[in-house]
Amino acid sequence: MRIVRSLLAAVVILTMGTVAHADAPVTIDIKRLTLDMAYRIAHATLEACRAEGVNVAVTVVDRGGHPQVVLRDTLAMDLTLEISKQKAYTAMSFNAPLSDMEDRFTKPFQVGKVDGIVFSAGGLPIHVAGSIVGGVGVSGAPSGELDERCAAAGIEAVQFDLEMG
Repeated sequence: MRIVRSLLAAVVILTMGTVAHADAPVTIDIKRLTLDMAYRIAHATLEACRAEGVNVAVTVVDRGGHPQVVLRDTLAMDLTLEISKQKAYTAMSFNAPLSDMEDRFTKPFQVGKVDGIVFSAGGLPIHVAGSIVGGVGVSGAPSGELDERCAAAGIEAVQFDLEMG
């Protein structure tokens, strides 16, 4: 009798789960940056930093955090490549400007200590019609604030096209 009750309860629970999700979609549409758009953001970002007289590395990551475009200016140090990637990934992952998060995770063993993320100004999320589609990270300017201004200029250079696309 106990086995029958358990089986009956399992059937009811499984049926309820199926009924509750019967109208739920089985796939979702996710907006993605094209390679051309990612390149335009990276190039405009690099040009904004050049206008300030600095050589930087710029990384644009997609919604999955994977690098789509990486540019390193002539005199930018090799280390700027990894830092720009981590800034782009972190900004995309947390959907926030990194300058807003610099002092957020300061205790040992917090999420800020995870390998591959960095909370230093110079990274911004990229949005299209209210949805996050990636991130841009910059490294190599004398300050994170300048890195972030360049990233903002790169996004702003294509913002109209992002919103209309």
